[in-house]
Formats: sequence, structure tokens, C-alpha cells
Amino acid sequence: MIYNDGKPYYSLNAAYRERFGKKTVKISLDAGFTCPNRDGTLDTRGCIFCSARGSGDFAAIGNSIAEQIEYGKKQQKWQGLSPCYIAYFQAFTNTYAPVAKLKSLYEQALCCNDIVGISIATRPDCLPKEVIALLEEINQKTALWLELGLQTIHQPSIELIRRGYSNDVFEKAVMALSQKKIEIVVHIILGLPHETKQDMLSTIEYINQFPIKGVKLQLLHVLEDTDLADYYQKGNFNTLSLEQYVDIVCDCIEHLRKDIVIHRLTGDGNAEKLLAPLWSKQKRLVLNTIHKTLKQRHSFQGKKYLAKK
Repeated sequence: MIYNDGKPYYSLNAAYRERFGKKTVKISLDAGFTCPNRDGTLDTRGCIFCSARGSGDFAAIGNSIAEQIEYGKKQQKWQGLSPCYIAYFQAFTNTYAPVAKLKSLYEQALCCNDIVGISIATRPDCLPKEVIALLEEINQKTALWLELGLQTIHQPSIELIRRGYSNDVFEKAVMALSQKKIEIVVHIILGLPHETKQDMLSTIEYINQFPIKGVKLQLLHVLEDTDLADYYQKGNFNTLSLEQYVDIVCDCIEHLRKDIVIHRLTGDGNAEKLLAPLWSKQKRLVLNTIHKTLKQRHSFQGKKYLAKK
């Protein structure tokens, strides 16, 4: 099937066009949060792969929410188009604060011009009842996506990356959010040390069981000044090649439930700090190769179907 943006999978761009009828862009925000993996609640080191800015490398650090949004708009070049925007609370754990503070920050974003929704990245162990009640309130005001960092379902990997919670915590969070009709997006990392392709596909099959609406498939990036970099430089694992990654991503897409929106196919590492895989800097090449491979596979399957008839 080819969707309204010409891609052979249900992309975020297609979903945005269905909902908003025009180009829609996410603006990354750093609202000054921390994480239970950093403040001593669970650990002080963070997840093994996490940068010093907690995945918020593309936000305008230190500025107010409104200033960051304006900065984000100026960074976008859309050749005369007038897009609408999603405020993306990205850095660290964006539900890990008192409810009053969360409410203030979310509403600051909603007050900005051209903001049509909010996307909030968080951990499933940072969603107490009062926070879910606030999210339900926000969801009644605007489009809301709640992004949960699952990454993997496999216990050796969970321990290695220092995720800090069990799979049943994820499951309970998904069900609680779903009951409030909050749209859930799940983050999965492809290429974690020692995981096989079948391990990664098992994670896909696992999320298919739950009432989620979106997924982010993220290539593992090895960044300087992370514990993952130390582990990599000691020769403990190899990162995926472009060919391996494309094959795995295409298999993941084919195993994924068809109603799930694919929000990401690779991700952006901080180019200045990226140690490996260096081919991932060529994002356009990566995406084009994935799209070409998917179309070739679909064409081949169609020919097989016609031959059987």
C-alpha cells in the first residue's frame, strides 16, 4: 500500500496531513527536566547511550519555552510554506516534576502561535495518577502524543543499558494512558549490543499486542562522553552496517501492525559527537535506501502473488 505522501508505510508525515491538512513540524524543547536515572532515584549515570543533554541536543538550551519555539521556527526552511508546529518536550524525562510545574510548561507551549499539539517524551515509571490526570486534561485541549522509551524487551539488554524498570511497568503505563484515550508512541532502539535481528523483531511483535498508535525506530548511535562509547571502544560490540540496518528496518516495518504510525526510521545523532556508525550522518541516503528496498520488496511480493494466480 502507498500512503498519501508516497511512502510504502504509514509515516508521521502522512498522519499529520490527515489530521492537520498541511505541513507539520516538530520543534524540540529542553524544559529543564532531569531523570530518575540521573538524580540518584535509580542511578546517577543515566542510560548507557544517553548524551549529557538527555536526547535534547537539538533544543535551544536555557531559554524559555516560547523563546525555544520561536528559535525552532526560524531554523526551519520550508520554501514559502506556512507549516503548523508540534511542541516536542524531548530532553530527559518530561513528566518527572510536580504537576503544577508540568501544567505551566505545557500551557506555555500551547499559548504560542501555530502550535497545534504537544509531544511529550518520558519514561513509563514516571506517570503517577496525578500526572496522567493532567495529560488527560491537556489531551482535551490539543493533539497530544505521549512518547515512552521502551527501547527493548530483552532482560540482558535492559540491564546493560540501565533502563531501570521492568516490562510490566511499561504495560501498566500503556493501559492507564489508553484508558484516558491518550495517543502513545513507543521508542525502540535497533542495534543494541548483542541483540540479534530476531531479538529486535520480537520487540516489534511485543508492542503489536498493545493499544499504541505510533513507533519510533531509532538506530543506536555511539556518542562521545557516554558509557556506551567506552563499551564500544573496548571492542565489546560492533555497530550495524547500512545494509544490516536497512534489512532490519524493512523487516520491522513488515512485522509492525499496519495501523501504527511510524514516527521515525533512523534518528539524528549529534554529528560532532558521533563515533559510530558514521554512515548514519548521511540521513537522506539512509532514508532513500530504506524506501527503495521497501518498494523492491513489495514489487517482488506482488509478482509472486500474480504468478500464483
